[in-house]
Amino acid sequence: MNKKLLATLCSAALLTVAVGGQVQANDELLKLQQDPNQWVMWGGNYSGTRYSTLDQITNKNVKELRPVWTFSTGVLRGHEGGPLVIGDMQYVHTPFPNKVFAIDLNDQTVVWSYEPKQNADVIAVMCCDTVNRGLAYADGKIFLQQADTTLVALDAKKGDVIWSIKNGDPSKGETNTNAPLVVKDKILTGISGGEFGVRGRLTAYNIKDGSVAWQAFSVGPDKDMLVDPEKTTAMLKPIGKDSSVSTWQGDQWKIGGGTTWGWYTYDPALNLVYYGTGNPSTWNPSQRPGDNKWSMTIMARDADTGMAKWFYQKTPHDEWDYDGVNENILVDKEFQGKPRKLLVNMDRNGFGYTLDRETGELLVAEKYDPAVNWATHVDKETGRPEVVAKYSTAQNGPDVNTKGVCPAALGSKDQQPSSYSPKTGLLYVPTNHVCMDYEPYDISYVAGQPFVGATLSMFPAPNSHGGLGNFIAWDAIQGKIVWSLPEAFAVWSGVLSTAGDVVFYGTLEGYLKAVDATTGKELYRFKTPSGIIGNINTYTHKGKQYVAVLSGIGGWAGIGMAAGLSKSTEGLGAVGAFKQLSAYTQLGGVMTVFALPD
Repeated sequence: MNKKLLATLCSAALLTVAVGGQVQANDELLKLQQDPNQWVMWGGNYSGTRYSTLDQITNKNVKELRPVWTFSTGVLRGHEGGPLVIGDMQYVHTPFPNKVFAIDLNDQTVVWSYEPKQNADVIAVMCCDTVNRGLAYADGKIFLQQADTTLVALDAKKGDVIWSIKNGDPSKGETNTNAPLVVKDKILTGISGGEFGVRGRLTAYNIKDGSVAWQAFSVGPDKDMLVDPEKTTAMLKPIGKDSSVSTWQGDQWKIGGGTTWGWYTYDPALNLVYYGTGNPSTWNPSQRPGDNKWSMTIMARDADTGMAKWFYQKTPHDEWDYDGVNENILVDKEFQGKPRKLLVNMDRNGFGYTLDRETGELLVAEKYDPAVNWATHVDKETGRPEVVAKYSTAQNGPDVNTKGVCPAALGSKDQQPSSYSPKTGLLYVPTNHVCMDYEPYDISYVAGQPFVGATLSMFPAPNSHGGLGNFIAWDAIQGKIVWSLPEAFAVWSGVLSTAGDVVFYGTLEGYLKAVDATTGKELYRFKTPSGIIGNINTYTHKGKQYVAVLSGIGGWAGIGMAAGLSKSTEGLGAVGAFKQLSAYTQLGGVMTVFALPD
């Protein structure tokens, strides 16, 4: 083992302390996240800012960037997420079959690899490609959430399985795609399957042995959701008894969706975990009258107990599949002249939200794509969007094709995580510029079978630049776009911003792009072997800064290529919108690492 990795793991052992008999692994992570030379969790830090204080690569010299080494994963589906860097080791993951590679940065050799044995039947119940969004690290362990819902802890030095547990049941449509997050002595993970009538939940497992610490459902009875009717609030008011079940018809909440396959962030000072819940099931809103709480909701929970402190439902009675799982970035800034602990969420529904992350107070809710038309605005008093009747699939009813809804079900932004730079005070947001026609129809629930109930077709936003995406800078205090760069295709990569005044993002054609953090001016581009839906990270090795990105076309936007689909309405409507993508890129899983010349 190399000396730097050994030192890191030894330090981890010293930092892992026993408090009341419980191992507090994130004491280690609290220190490691402050070391810009490593990249120890999906967002770079618990706040999910995807910002690095490294500044060797700047807006002045980034034009000299060049690829210095590559690594092929040997997998040809969509590569979301990004690698971790712990000491001198880089940990790379893949989509199904969810391989993990530990690569020595000194010579780029594979120290160990892990390939789980999974039943390939799970592929058929994965909604939008066989993606995986990344790994977690703590206490000398690498944590992988497999597609078949197996959560596994691997020895970071050797790759041996330390423990594994089952987080769900694929025969019911339950799968996993999320990157887990370690908080204190627990590893947090969610569940996928909203298109199969899965009931969403977040589960905390003890990192020592994989035993369940707590589990909180997104919908259903109060006791299942870990809420206190008098203490858990929404819009600063107690949610009251049976706040969820009273908004569903009969027992529909049992197959109600609200899955939790997105990203998780954590505020150590408040001891609160933040995450979003997904769409209600089915996509036909007429079959599930009511607000369908608490799908489409930002949730803040106590990390130790799972008890909910506050909720904010962004899209009550969702009629468009505007999944609510996008990342919640934690930012400390002044708001109206006072310092506030803020949470920023760029939702699929096309609104950018800024909330007080301690209380859940709604501060800002504004459109971040001018094409958004399904609602006129969000009422700041009630928190509810004002829906436009013309674009209401519920008001138009089943078997009616509601045309020209913007954004499409892909959202103005899907799971691809944004970045926040404390240096500029701006968020950098990868967005989709896609609209849709949406026709709901009645459907019956059968366990393990698709429970969608809508036919979609997607297309570029009309009367615009003709492309399917924009890359924007967003002022979360003012709720305004600062600058916007049009893109031919949706921007589906995770963003990186740095102290060098550079912002990096990737395109579906396969370009890694670097732009000026203040002006948005393009400074550099390089075409990687396949389209980029992965996240861009940075780290140092032997004092030199590197930038790494996973390329590998797929995900919802690239599902046509990844799964060999050709009909326009396949891939839940995405195939038609992105049918030209194959002229610009091909399948392939490759990590490309960049640096400046010596």
